Amino acid sequence: MKTMTCKELGGACDIKIQAASFGEMNELSMQHSMEMMQQNDEAHIKAIQNMKEIMQNPMMMNEWFAMKKAEFDALPED
Repeated sequence: MKTMTCKELGGACDIKIQAASFGEMNELSMQHSMEMMQQNDEAHIKAIQNMKEIMQNPMMMNEWFAMKKAEFDALPED
C-alpha cells in the first residue's frame, strides 16, 4: 500500500488515500472528489473544474497522469 493526499492528486485537502496501485489510487481519489462535490465543498469543486480543463487536452491529461503515476511509483510502501 502507498499513501498520497488529495492535494498531491490534484485535489483540495490533506485527506490521506491509500491504495495498492495507481489505478486504485486514481479511483479512490475520484470517489473522494465526488463525495466532496456532493457536499458542495467549494475548494474541491474548483479542483474538479481544474481537472476538467486538463482533461479537455489529451496531451496535457497524459502528461498529468504520467507525472502522478511516477510520483506514486516513487513512494515507499506503507
